[in-house]
Amino acid sequence: MSEYVLELKGITKIFPGVKALNNVHFQLKPGEVHALMGENGAGKSTFIKVITGVHKAEEGEMFLNGERVDFRGPKDAQAAGIAAVYQHPTSYPHLTVAENIFMGHEIIKHKMIQWKAMNVEANKLLAQLDADFDATAEMGNLSVAQQQMVEIAKALSTNARIVILDEPTAALTRSESEKLYKIVDKLKEEGVSVIFISHRFEDMYRLASRVTVFRDSQYIGTYDVNGITNADLIKAMVGREISDLFPKPVVEIGEEMLKIENFSRLGYFKNVSFNVHAGEIVGLTGLVGAGRTEVVESVCGITQKDSGKLYLEGQEVHIKQPSDAMEKGIILLPEDRQKEGLIMSWGLGRNVTLPTISQYAKKGINDEKKERDLAKQLLEEVDTKAVDIFQPASSLSGGNQQKVVVAKALSQEMKVVIMDEPTKGVDVGAKAEIYAIMGELAKKGYAIILISSEMPEILGMADRIIVMCGGRKTGELSREEATQERILELAMEKGSAGKEAAK
Repeated sequence: MSEYVLELKGITKIFPGVKALNNVHFQLKPGEVHALMGENGAGKSTFIKVITGVHKAEEGEMFLNGERVDFRGPKDAQAAGIAAVYQHPTSYPHLTVAENIFMGHEIIKHKMIQWKAMNVEANKLLAQLDADFDATAEMGNLSVAQQQMVEIAKALSTNARIVILDEPTAALTRSESEKLYKIVDKLKEEGVSVIFISHRFEDMYRLASRVTVFRDSQYIGTYDVNGITNADLIKAMVGREISDLFPKPVVEIGEEMLKIENFSRLGYFKNVSFNVHAGEIVGLTGLVGAGRTEVVESVCGITQKDSGKLYLEGQEVHIKQPSDAMEKGIILLPEDRQKEGLIMSWGLGRNVTLPTISQYAKKGINDEKKERDLAKQLLEEVDTKAVDIFQPASSLSGGNQQKVVVAKALSQEMKVVIMDEPTKGVDVGAKAEIYAIMGELAKKGYAIILISSEMPEILGMADRIIVMCGGRKTGELSREEATQERILELAMEKGSAGKEAAK
């Protein structure tokens, strides 16, 4: 009997003009959690689609429990006990959880769908995953984490022995990620083998025993998680040394640009005060629910504060709506770039110029050449990797989508740039590029507020760090005195008291 439950040898997949996979290898042991890592575009998604029968490889062999298999489509892979849970759940929001779980393999008796039996079986699966909802819940009412739980239950309903999780923690909070980790631990205990695709090192260290790295559509190597350092793993993923992942330039800090004084909003935050100077990067951090995003949304007029004052270059300003903030040079790069930062079906150029489109209109007719030239210039300025400015935003990797959001901000007259989780869901190479852009903005004299849950990011890029907990500011640290331990102490300080204070 084979040592591996799944083995792929010399897999090559070619699309017109592109070799998406070039002679890659992979081995999965029974009951193993095996991480698959690499930058966006490394070939991970194509590889998963080969395993699940969506794509057929031009070259190479795949073995299941030592026997060669040749899937003609996804149903063959499902019948062989392979299931994939993708980053964005492919659910039917108006159907129940049970209907989603058994979609395509309903329980049928005497040519009739057995609704009661499906609800019973679905609830058994949900109980295995310690779900806090039942089979009759409507899918559209569930959180992203709960929807992913349903997708895992769906995989288990097909008796899958190999489960592929594609970026499952990308849209989850820290506590939701911990719950997912426990589910994966339980799958492992039951002998299910898991391929775990992630950009997050903490996912790999928490779950996997081995990690395989792809780069530029090629197999780079497979390593024991306990035997590889962060530096070596980064080098394997990006093909170069990143001795300094955080290219923080030395910038002379200028005059105070923005100051918020005693900002309060009932139920969200209370008496929050801080400032940011020209050329300065101020980190705003804290645990989930600390109120960081809510504060900056009030600064930008997305929501209204109950009390407090806002000063721009020493003058009190009143911002009632986002357009007021933009006119005054306060720009927010939102956390959810796909829903709030970009129109995904539009071309890159039109996304970039959207806030300033009126500047190119003469007598109701748009000067498209002028608009295109500016969009091209700004996209090149942030080194966006794209074919042309007409390419839809949906076709880009997460890192390049974030660069388009930055280019859109650059199309306006800016003074203060607020970046909310700018590297969320972005691979390590693209992170370094975004940090470099952040540093360049600081050098040009923009005041930057960086909201981040990633401790290395805050420590690596911020000149000063504001820590929040339960809707309150609990501390302020200079770059020199900040440590991960000190930030965590402040982020957890009097959490319940802070929540009470925000009420």
